[in-house]
Amino acid sequence: MTCSNAFTPLPTRPSEGRRLAAVSRTSLQADLANALERNTRIDVRVRQLAKRLSEQLGEQAWRESGLGSPPDIDQLQRRIAMLEQELVEKNRELEERTDELEAARAANRELIRRTHQVVPDPPP
Repeated sequence: MTCSNAFTPLPTRPSEGRRLAAVSRTSLQADLANALERNTRIDVRVRQLAKRLSEQLGEQAWRESGLGSPPDIDQLQRRIAMLEQELVEKNRELEERTDELEAARAANRELIRRTHQVVPDPPP
């Protein structure tokens, strides 16, 4: 039967003590590197949350001030789609009218040409 002792035995050889110290040092360096990385991640997350909170508080203050409210994005997108469709229709109408105008100009040129054409007088 062994009894547990609160004291850890000292290394019996000098090389054994150095090996334990080296393992502890390596372990501490790894722990420190991990802690530094975690602190960096936490710092980035805190900055993100602070920015988000600031934006939300700004929007809330803007709404509560009565100066105006943010526009309804969905409503604006529907309006844009409607205006784009109108533009397509107006462009089509413009093309049709341009074609009609070109045809009318061509007919007008032909009539003017015929009007100015010299017609020989009929024989007496």
